[in-house]
Amino acid sequence: MPAPTARPFRFGLQASSAPDAAAWRELARKAEDLGYATLTVADHLDDQLATTPAIMAAADATSTLRLGALVYCNDYHHPVVLAKEAATLDLLSSGRFEMGLGAGWMTTDYERAGIALDPPKLRIDRMTEALAVIKGLFADGPMHFEGDHYTIRGLEGTPKPVQRPHPPILIGGGGKHILQVAAREADIVGLNIRLDHGRIDDTAGPTATLDSTRRKLAWIREAAGERFDRLELQTRIHLVEITNDRRALAEVIGPAFGLTPDEALECPHALAGNVDDIVEQCVARREDLGLSHIGVGVEAIDTMAPVVARLAGT
Repeated sequence: MPAPTARPFRFGLQASSAPDAAAWRELARKAEDLGYATLTVADHLDDQLATTPAIMAAADATSTLRLGALVYCNDYHHPVVLAKEAATLDLLSSGRFEMGLGAGWMTTDYERAGIALDPPKLRIDRMTEALAVIKGLFADGPMHFEGDHYTIRGLEGTPKPVQRPHPPILIGGGGKHILQVAAREADIVGLNIRLDHGRIDDTAGPTATLDSTRRKLAWIREAAGERFDRLELQTRIHLVEITNDRRALAEVIGPAFGLTPDEALECPHALAGNVDDIVEQCVARREDLGLSHIGVGVEAIDTMAPVVARLAGT
């Protein structure tokens, strides 16, 4: 199965906490200076900054860096309120906002906040309705919507975002239902591991393999139809390691995530080796799988810097 048309590389940095305002601004400027395309903030209820103000503070500290949520949890936000916040972020950042939206997954968030964790299908269906509301409020004219979860009666969304018809929308996941919603509705589709157990552990390993990624791409292509080549494919890298012995690393790390060493070496959610090796892995995965938008955690900002310097925008 052919990969989608190759896109230039974009590298994203995921960071959600800082000891103070100065450190957060410094991190945003560093990401921009190193050539990262985006800085994204998670949306959890644990020890992290609140997503929307953190994005705005990073936008104020930078001039070209794109900002976003990876991803807003729909269950924590009414879509009318989230649409207003998102449009405001886009306006005040001069069109640098990227709208990440998800159905929720971290069980500890739900348990500690007393929020009901509904079955995945219900959460995804509710998120799909929320996205329709958000897109409608971004558009011109009053929004009317009657759904199973939301009812909007003639509300005009204000302000309007700078990016038209709306900021780029990212939806990601590891299951067929969410990925096919993303294929139909999003601009950026994030391929991730499945998180059915609400945590990243060895139960997620079988969904992190190369074969599993190929199945996900088939689901996306099926649902996207003619728009497939217009999609940007993103993946979250959970391990970045500089090493001269990739096999030894795979033998140690693989079993902890439910992978054989051979599966770990091929895993699209890990990058390991020297800088040349990692560059080659990124290029090969773009050619094979179409993965051009590569997200890493803040702990890898310096490790990935030489890779970003060589590949960003190419």
